Amino acid sequence: MTKLTGADMVLEALEREHVELIFGYPGGANLPIYQHLPEHPKLKHILVRHEQGAAHMADGYARASGRPGVVLATSGPGALNLVTGLCTAYMDSVPMIAITGQVNSAQVGLDAFQESDVIGATSSVTKHSYLVTSIDQLPRVIHEAFHIATTGRPGPVLIDICKDVQLAEADRVTPERLDIPGYQPNGHVQLDRARQAAEALAKAERPVILAGHGVLLSHAEPQLRELAEKAGAPVGTTLLGIGAFPVSHPLSLHMTGFMGTGWCLKAVQNADVLMMVGMRVDDRVTARLADFAPKVKTFIHVDIDGSEMGKNVRPHIELVADARQALEAVLPHVGSLEEGRGRWLAQIDAWREEHPLRYTRSNGHLQPQDVLIDMYRRCRNEAVVVADVGQNQIWAALWWNYDRPGLFLNSGGAGTMGFALPAAIGAKFGRPELPVWCVAGEGGFVMTAQELSVAVEHQLDIKIVLLNNLSLGMVRQFQDDFYGGVRSQVDLTHMPEFVKLAEAYGLPAVRVDKLSDVGPAMDAAERTQGPFLIDFRIDPEANVYPIVPLGKGLNDFWEAPEHD
Repeated sequence: MTKLTGADMVLEALEREHVELIFGYPGGANLPIYQHLPEHPKLKHILVRHEQGAAHMADGYARASGRPGVVLATSGPGALNLVTGLCTAYMDSVPMIAITGQVNSAQVGLDAFQESDVIGATSSVTKHSYLVTSIDQLPRVIHEAFHIATTGRPGPVLIDICKDVQLAEADRVTPERLDIPGYQPNGHVQLDRARQAAEALAKAERPVILAGHGVLLSHAEPQLRELAEKAGAPVGTTLLGIGAFPVSHPLSLHMTGFMGTGWCLKAVQNADVLMMVGMRVDDRVTARLADFAPKVKTFIHVDIDGSEMGKNVRPHIELVADARQALEAVLPHVGSLEEGRGRWLAQIDAWREEHPLRYTRSNGHLQPQDVLIDMYRRCRNEAVVVADVGQNQIWAALWWNYDRPGLFLNSGGAGTMGFALPAAIGAKFGRPELPVWCVAGEGGFVMTAQELSVAVEHQLDIKIVLLNNLSLGMVRQFQDDFYGGVRSQVDLTHMPEFVKLAEAYGLPAVRVDKLSDVGPAMDAAERTQGPFLIDFRIDPEANVYPIVPLGKGLNDFWEAPEHD
């Protein structure tokens, strides 16, 4: 029988799991794997410039392609640099495999050079983790890791492999059928509860459905739309659920929560039956929990993770199941409405008229919404948009009618600054046939800007829209609105000249500070093959609206002033 090194076993196992891309960075504790990597040409390796970038690229690749992202790092600081990326993926239920090198097994716990307890450091941000101290464990562990990362509620799994295990030799072994005691990720739909949910929707006078990321993960968009139309129930989405229901649909409420649309918040607060599908129901959705949906008589919660039931809102009907399977179980019990939802939908339309999305247009500054509207006109629901975190994220979420799933990617749970650029790089590798636009503020952009080298090296066709207001915009807005107007440590006047920075990395860039130059700059970006950066100098006082004041309920949302 052929003997293999542990390093070869790792690489063979990745090929067996149909891995095509690895985002990684070599170091002392994973060099055996890198030594054998050229012998496995099916595995394309992307050399990043920082391990955090690798994790976000693997994350963006997974979100765009639907396949687990794979990241490779060395021990100690290399492994620890993954923590932010693992947390981002964990909070948003993104499947990822992180393989880290570790010191020799005999040195574990002895403070050897570049040793760190990466298992301990990442235990709260991984779905599962393994410390591999014997070559005999490798084939089984890697097979299990992919199964765990991609089944049930997806998430990152970490495999920490001691260096002597990578160097050891053993007979080639193909893992047998999986047997993981206690891990039963795919529960069965409770049919009686599915029937109860349908009955509750039928009896409702003012139903609302809220859809989260779980709908997208289970590809339940057709079932959600069918349920909404049969039940006559309007649908709002969470920030991560954008794309689960077409915004241009008459039953769409657009985005809900802390910064959701006014008409959606009104609908939630006046609903008598609220069905929440594939979502965590966290504080960004509820705002002040005591004031959340006060008129609801029946909460229905559908989620694949039973631990989410009752964490924040106690449901009257629980469906612990994959969103698609649950909706398919509910649908046969939803009959045609004898009377439509005319009065309820008319009320929502009235709220839509009373509380439209608006922004200031005539103060002499370039407005971020004007930039994004032009960008989205070019995207035509056929491009992947990756947003960073902060004001740019919410503007990017609200100012477009997303009518297809999987085209808007962002860090919803962790809110990770620096996510957008590396995630956009990963998304481009995952969906190379689609245009990819990266939307970021200057604060988040500089946190991972070194990954521009990767975009240039691989000539990735990514257009970077930098919404530059020379400050930490969302923090500035919070300080203005909720902390007495004291602006403390938010000034970003002293930043790189981004056009020169881009040129230093080898990509073209332009700076735009007035509306008439937006179109020509976008034209130039679209004409250019490869990455292109536009530094938009936007209104430094532009704010996000609607917004619910901190500590308040959804009914207390603020809207943009009616200047024009």
